[in-house]
Amino acid sequence: MMSNLFSSFDPSTSFYSFNWMSSFTLILILPSILWLMPSRWNYFWILITLFIHNEFKILLSKFNKGSSTIFTTLFLMILINNFMGLFPYIFTSSSHMNFTMAFSIPLWLTFMMFGWMNKSIHMFAHLVPQGAPSALLPFLVIIESVSNIIRPGTLAIRLSANMIAGHLLLTLLGNLGSAISNYFIGMLIMTQILLLILESAVSMIQAYVFSILITLYSSEIT
Repeated sequence: MMSNLFSSFDPSTSFYSFNWMSSFTLILILPSILWLMPSRWNYFWILITLFIHNEFKILLSKFNKGSSTIFTTLFLMILINNFMGLFPYIFTSSSHMNFTMAFSIPLWLTFMMFGWMNKSIHMFAHLVPQGAPSALLPFLVIIESVSNIIRPGTLAIRLSANMIAGHLLLTLLGNLGSAISNYFIGMLIMTQILLLILESAVSMIQAYVFSILITLYSSEIT
């Protein structure tokens, strides 16, 4: 029996000891281009990848056009993990800070190191908004520095919090099934279906938002 409501999001439950392995199930879904003949499934993935590539290419500068492959892969990785968590008895790895921080911190730290080592003047210029009053410049530098430092944390918390919130609501409503009368079971099922559709949309939106923000952070450096 669960000790608290958040125990269902515990990655070390005794029922399913290989929870973190759910993050690697996407290997079974992605098309094996190297050893299989081209198929409709392969063609479908190519269309999705090209569409996402064109979306990210618009946000990137002319100096880092090839880096859209990184953000396309990141988007697909988070999207598949979000969708896998909607199936019963599959651990939602994207609802944990271990998963989200493992993406946000290395990417953000890489962008910062590249920017400060190669374009220091450009990075200093970002700390002062154009046209700001001279009296407010010290405060603006502090505010911009703090907002830049907390970027990986906000990225990770945004993704994990949105995934936990939807799953927690589905869990709460699912536990009501044994406590309500038969007259309200149909309403509960319809509500669960609507919430599941909403969670599917949230899974796509959160993966897109995470990837877009990372893309914008990289374009600021270059």
